[in-house]
Amino acid sequence: MKKYKVTLTQEERKELDALSSKGKHAAHTMLNSLILMACDEGEYQTERSINETISRVLNVSMKTIDRVKKRFVEEGFDMALTGKPSTRVYRRKADGDLEAHLVALSCSAAPEGHQRWTLRLLADKAVELDYVDSISYETVRRGFKKNVIKPWKKDGWIIPPLGDGNFVAHMEMVLDVYKQPYDPLYPVVCMDESPKQLIAETRIPIPATPGQLARYDYEYSLKGTCIIFMANEPLVGKRMVRITTNRKRVDWARFLEEIANQYKNAERIMLVMDNLNTHEPGSFYHAFNPEKAKALLDRFEFVYTPKHGSWLNMAEIELRVLTTQCLDRRIDTITKVRSEVAAWEMKRNNNNSKINWRFTNEKARIKLLRLYPTIEE
Repeated sequence: MKKYKVTLTQEERKELDALSSKGKHAAHTMLNSLILMACDEGEYQTERSINETISRVLNVSMKTIDRVKKRFVEEGFDMALTGKPSTRVYRRKADGDLEAHLVALSCSAAPEGHQRWTLRLLADKAVELDYVDSISYETVRRGFKKNVIKPWKKDGWIIPPLGDGNFVAHMEMVLDVYKQPYDPLYPVVCMDESPKQLIAETRIPIPATPGQLARYDYEYSLKGTCIIFMANEPLVGKRMVRITTNRKRVDWARFLEEIANQYKNAERIMLVMDNLNTHEPGSFYHAFNPEKAKALLDRFEFVYTPKHGSWLNMAEIELRVLTTQCLDRRIDTITKVRSEVAAWEMKRNNNNSKINWRFTNEKARIKLLRLYPTIEE
C-alpha cells in the first residue's frame, strides 16, 4: 500500500488533545484521533511510532491505520477523524402512518388466548391487515421506544367521579385547610395508615461483591402483617409513625391520643384523613372512658378527604417516602420494622423535610373542571 505521511498543524494537535481528554465522542472518532496523533510526523511531534507499535497498543489492524492516514492525506483532517459517511440510503419501513396504526392496534383488545399484545403479535397483525408487506418485531419495538405514548404502560390512579358536587365540596374544603398559614395553636396534621406484609427469607441471600450483584431467592415465607400509622405536619416537617398489629377503632383512637400529646399547647388540631370506617368520633368511646373520650374529641377538628380522593391527603406522600426509603425489602418481624422505622423517622425529622403543597382551589377549577357539576342556565 502507498505510504502516506501524516503531518498535523499545532491547531490540529490541540484539537485532538482536547478531544481525547474531555467530552463525549463516538468510539471510532476517539480511535482515529489516537491513530493520527501517533502517526504525526509534523514539527510539533516529539516522538513518532511505527504502524506495528500503534497496532499493538491500540489493538487495531495495520490496514485500519493505513486507511486513516490515507483519508487524512487525500480527504483532509475532518474526514480522517470522523470517517467517510455512508452513501447507502435506507428506506424507512415504519413511517408515521404505520406507527399510528400500531399504537391504535396495541390499545385494542388482545387476540383471544392472549392477555396482551406482544411485539410479534403486532408485527404479524400489521402484515395480516395489509398495513405493510413485511415487518420484524424489532422494527415495531424501535417505533414504540421513541414514541411518547407507551400503550403497554398503565398508570395506577384513584379515578374520582365526574360531575360530583360532594366530591368537589370536600376537595375544596381540604385545599382551603392546606393554604392556611402556619399557626402553632391550630396545627394542620395529616394522618393515614397502611398495612405492611412481613416476609422472611427461606434461604440466606448472597451479598453483593465486586462484579457480582446481590442474589435473593424467589421463595419466601409470609409472617403476617403489621399496620403503619402515619401522622405528619407538612408545614413544619415533622412526622410521627407507630407500628401496630391491628387497625381497629381502638388502635386508631390510641394513635390520636399520641398525636394530642405531641401538641399539648395547641387549642385545636386540624386533622386531615380519609373516610375509613374506624376514623369516626365514636371510636374514642371504644377506647377510653366517656370523660377522656370527650376531652380528646374536643382537641380535634376532623377534615375528611372525599371518597376516591385520598391523594389529597399529604400523609400518603410520607407513606410513599417511608416505603421507598425504608420498607421496600423483606422484613420478617414487627420488632425489626419498628426499629427501622424509628431510625428513618428520627433522621427525616432532623432534616425538617417539609411538603410544599401548591395545588389550590383555583388550579383545581381549571385542571379538574370535568369533576365539577355542569350548571344548567
